[in-house]
Amino acid sequence: MKAIPTAEQRDFASSVRALLAAECPVSLVRALAEPGADRSTPALWNTLADAGVFGLAVAEEYGGSGGSLDDLAVFYTEAGRGLCPTAVHSTIAAALAIDQLGSSDVKAAWLPGLAGGKVRGTTALWNVADASDISPKLHADSGSSGWRLNGIADYVADADVADLIVVSASAGGRTLVFAVAARATGVSMEPLAMAGGYRAFTVRFDDVTVGAEALLDADPPDRTALRRLANAAVSLVSLDLVGVGQAVLDRTVEYTKLRHQFGRPIASFQAAQHLIANMHIALAAARLAAHSAVFWIGRGQPATRQTAIARMHSATAARRVTLDAHQLHGGIGYVTETDLHLWTERARLGSTLGGGAEVAAVWLEETLEETRE
Repeated sequence: MKAIPTAEQRDFASSVRALLAAECPVSLVRALAEPGADRSTPALWNTLADAGVFGLAVAEEYGGSGGSLDDLAVFYTEAGRGLCPTAVHSTIAAALAIDQLGSSDVKAAWLPGLAGGKVRGTTALWNVADASDISPKLHADSGSSGWRLNGIADYVADADVADLIVVSASAGGRTLVFAVAARATGVSMEPLAMAGGYRAFTVRFDDVTVGAEALLDADPPDRTALRRLANAAVSLVSLDLVGVGQAVLDRTVEYTKLRHQFGRPIASFQAAQHLIANMHIALAAARLAAHSAVFWIGRGQPATRQTAIARMHSATAARRVTLDAHQLHGGIGYVTETDLHLWTERARLGSTLGGGAEVAAVWLEETLEETRE
């Protein structure tokens, strides 16, 4: 595994950082959390599309740049640092699902639009509380004209701005995956109360009729393929958490240089230095673990053990870093005008969705038991 980024990856990270600084300022992040906000963010979306972000891991024949999960790992880290809207992540996840599970015809139909940013997507393929649970969300009945879908998908991220939902369904003991138009007849959404401006929805499918072309592949994916896809999402979000933590660490280091107690900067006090050092160590461990998981998943492995370790480190680091940052900021850290809470809320949600450190510890235990057997 390459733990040290290449020169090309460093240049890409710098360009993404500059792009998000220009197109995704804190004022936009704040505005998106307000009720009734326009979450389409056309300027940011078009800029990301022009930069090729949505097609990073999509083959060139389907409109992408022919990159890999390693390239997405670079983007996700910077996305966390810059608080990039999660609708971007949801569209990337939909593209990954179609790319990994779809037939060549389905890829040709959907990936160019997703890779070019013309189509927005989201997924409902695993349990938001435990990504190892990949049981089907809907029930599918076949007919002469296609399929009829019924059921409920819970906690579907960014469904309100999605054009496409990639969702699983049970059919005769098999798990099938469909690409369904989010505004299809019979699809309805109900927003869920979430913290930090995060948008998730309960999506109901009532006799939603889709054609045979909506089925990603006539050959149902096995559990390994679905679990690898879920692990990829968890590992990439773990790097988003690393980016969140890095932004908080950078802000905190600068603040400790400016804040004075007893006539000198608090950065000169050993207790503050120890906290900063521990924040850095936690983030370094989380970064290495998440990159390891992405590396092996990108090479066709389920990498459940690596994903579990990545999630344990990233979730723990994100919570520790944000908590220590508030402590070092003192009372002002809890004033919303300082903006520190924006990264804290992102860390809290990101370290929970898909499964927190405690849930990931169960995944690790399961992989160890399989090894012993």
